[in-house]
Amino acid sequence: MSIKGKKIILGVSGSIAAYKAALLVRGLIKGGAEVKVLMTRAAADFISPLTLATLSKNEVTTSVHNGESWNNHVELGLWADAMIIAPATATTLGKMATAICDNAIVAVYLSARCPIFFAPAMDLDMWAHPATQRNVALLKTYGNHLIDVGDGELASGLSGAGRLAEPENIITILDGYFSGRQQNNVKPKLALPSETEGAVAGVKDIRREQDLLGKRILVTAGPTHEDLDPVRYLGNRSTGRMGIAIAEAAAARGARVDLILGPTNLSTTAEGVQVLAVRTAREMHAASVALWPKANAAILAAAVADYRPKNVAKQKIKKKEGALSVELVRNPDIAAELGQDKKSHQRLVGFALETNDELVNARRKLVSKNLDFIVLNSPSDEGTGFGHTTNRVQFVDATSVKPFDLKEKTAVADDILNELVTRF
Repeated sequence: MSIKGKKIILGVSGSIAAYKAALLVRGLIKGGAEVKVLMTRAAADFISPLTLATLSKNEVTTSVHNGESWNNHVELGLWADAMIIAPATATTLGKMATAICDNAIVAVYLSARCPIFFAPAMDLDMWAHPATQRNVALLKTYGNHLIDVGDGELASGLSGAGRLAEPENIITILDGYFSGRQQNNVKPKLALPSETEGAVAGVKDIRREQDLLGKRILVTAGPTHEDLDPVRYLGNRSTGRMGIAIAEAAAARGARVDLILGPTNLSTTAEGVQVLAVRTAREMHAASVALWPKANAAILAAAVADYRPKNVAKQKIKKKEGALSVELVRNPDIAAELGQDKKSHQRLVGFALETNDELVNARRKLVSKNLDFIVLNSPSDEGTGFGHTTNRVQFVDATSVKPFDLKEKTAVADDILNELVTRF
């Protein structure tokens, strides 16, 4: 593992999920890392410092001052290759975001020059509260890495977002960081507003950039492949570039993104984007239907095959004299099914690639699939469609058409998200 030989600080704050710290320490040690644990006094009510000291083989620090001497938080911050705060409670997030340095975790955090990872854990309403989400947004602007909460049953008995990420997932994320990114051992700093702008203006800028914070966005991207036989398939020329750009832009604006990605050579490792790889239209349909109830919006940018072969040959189809006929059957309509199940708090955005009667066909699709708006484009326009880094689109809804100039797909992605935000 890439964490082998790395020096890791684990900060444990006072949550019922603190018991998972034992599993996290054990997994890090098993991966070859050296671990030192910091705990808040509240965390010690949930798990014994002795337990974590025994597992880590290092003394656990619970205070900057132990009554007799100072624990050197600066030295600890310089020692580490990475710091993880897990679980990070709402209180701890607030203190980290605003530099309230009254415990060992925040003292070391403010001194550390290494990458910082934080994994929140709290009840769903606490997690969804604007104050918590604002603190998360601030921490991300400082260059820290969010390990997102999970969905499920919570200690309160409620079910929803707020669970601490599983220890094995935290270790996988940390291991992937060390294996896939080059480190300079310097924590990025927030570019602060000028004195003339003032602190309040700075906060407004952050909030505007994080205008999808707390939203969960479902994005489909890429083509689908429909098998004819073991070596051939029906497909299209989609690369998935547009959908990936939308997913990355949404995550950068604070959203939690589920990207359902068809077979393509492109990929993403953007923080906040969970990729689910699929191959066929039916696989993309099943994934979309499963994730849709949890989403605030879906942006359906994938080029999904409308039809598939009725029968898939088990052996390679051999060339013969005369014509070959292949009977096709309809694939499930993802947009129509999501539109049928759409709730009042959800928004649904479709794509339409049309070669004739563009507005008529787009509006027909808008109504039949219960979409909020359609991103319309034509492959006949220069620099648009599959295989290009640029696109020229129009946003079409029931009462208006909004055209845009040709621009990079990354810019088109922001235009789409700007439109989506207005409809929330």
